[in-house]
Amino acid sequence: MHAVVRSYSGPGASDLFDRIAKSSDEIEELLRGVTGFVSYTALRTADGGATVTVCQDTAGTDESMQVARDWVAQNASDTGVGAPTVLEGAVEMHLT
Repeated sequence: MHAVVRSYSGPGASDLFDRIAKSSDEIEELLRGVTGFVSYTALRTADGGATVTVCQDTAGTDESMQVARDWVAQNASDTGVGAPTVLEGAVEMHLT
């Protein structure tokens, strides 16, 4: 499995996570369509938030990042949120 973490902070990040919360059904539908999708988590932090997507392989997480970029561009470009800090790698342990 492979995971990608997208961390958003600074101007517009809190507003972005407000919109993510309000659009949970739409986001779920989009991400469940990603090839090899395993799980998704969105968490709010003091200065924004982060999302964690786990897929069966790198192709899935690459696709999920494109889905995320497109969704932010279409639904939150007016927030002023900057590009996320991205961490990605092989999953060593995954519990559900």
